[in-house]
Amino acid sequence: MTIRVLIADDQALIRAGLVALFTAAPGFEVVGEAADGGQAVALAARTSPDVILMDIRMPVLDGIAATRQVLAAHRDRAADPDRAEPPRIVVLTTFDLPEYVYTALGEGASGFLVKDTPPERIISAVRTIAAGDILVAPHITHRLIETYAQHHRATAVGAPQLAALTARETEVLRLVGNGLTNAQIAQRLVLSEATVKTHVKRMMGKLALSSRAQAVVVAYESGLIVPTGNRDRTG
Repeated sequence: MTIRVLIADDQALIRAGLVALFTAAPGFEVVGEAADGGQAVALAARTSPDVILMDIRMPVLDGIAATRQVLAAHRDRAADPDRAEPPRIVVLTTFDLPEYVYTALGEGASGFLVKDTPPERIISAVRTIAAGDILVAPHITHRLIETYAQHHRATAVGAPQLAALTARETEVLRLVGNGLTNAQIAQRLVLSEATVKTHVKRMMGKLALSSRAQAVVVAYESGLIVPTGNRDRTG
């Protein structure tokens, strides 16, 4: 299956390099390139990419605002069967903006890439994100989220939303928050992987989440996982 990629970066050299990289790589199609966040939102609506590489610092709209608008627009069109899955958004960063990255994950970005990542790793990472996984190593995501979650506690999802989850869905959210894959959750809960996938989909639907990384943020911000050396309340 061809992975459709949209590149959004205001630096022409970086944008051109990424376009050339994905144009040459087998299994990818570059469906558009944007020089600012406003263009990224418009092109995402027009081209329906599978993955968007989204710079954080851009004119018109920054990457965080653009991420928010792209995913909100997708939710508004959710009844369209051709748009069943939201685009996976990968934040591009120089890694000196960790709070921006945290905020982007909370808005629904699926992960982040450092701009000086080697080309072969960028290709591998986008394949990973297109498959629905968290882009970066779980311990990196957790370290970033633990750093900032205590300052944002309960701002993203409050008790009423979590109360809508079943006990099983809450447990699945906790395990997703701890970085477990569907296969690992299935083993932990003695369920089939297909059943776990269903629980994850229902949990994310009830909480209006767009990515597993966003679920990790919610698990911390809601207090379901305590950002200390002990990852969760139940040990």
